[in-house]
Amino acid sequence: MSDLTWRNKVRVLYSEQVIAARVAELAREITRDLAGTSPVAIGILKGSFVFMADLVRSIELPLTCDFIAISSYGDETRSSGVVQLTRDLSHSIEGKDVLIVEDIIDTGLTMQYLLANFQTRHPRSVRVCTLLHKPDNGRVAVTIDYTGFSIPNEFVVGYGLDYAGRFRNLPFIGVYDESL
Repeated sequence: MSDLTWRNKVRVLYSEQVIAARVAELAREITRDLAGTSPVAIGILKGSFVFMADLVRSIELPLTCDFIAISSYGDETRSSGVVQLTRDLSHSIEGKDVLIVEDIIDTGLTMQYLLANFQTRHPRSVRVCTLLHKPDNGRVAVTIDYTGFSIPNEFVVGYGLDYAGRFRNLPFIGVYDESL
């Protein structure tokens, strides 16, 4: 793909400005709901890193951050359905208030796996914040406490989301279309 054509394969779904406004709203909700706690924000790598950076800078609580990496996509545009833990947390979450920060909840299988895994670690509470949710593609029901946007069942990139490792650096969220 030439240096000039890669962006042309993406149709803008949410602009930088729309994303920034929604992230600020989510941060206010989280600050209100978790007032009086010192939560651990746990980003799901790699896709959540841009969203998490913006979100935690706007949360007005004394929080800490950690990361975990799990994958169900590989280099495909559809979830394989097989969840793989590729990097674990650096610190214990026992007795802590946990805020999972996810870029997208698609089938729900990855989040279901992660929530079950975290329960074995005995946190005080666990809440889920996702930037994007594809409700029409869900295979299992998971509780989502904070949702940025509900989107149709299309493959999206940008703002940390990728296709085969590319497009994460786009400042907007867009629909990837190879035919463009």
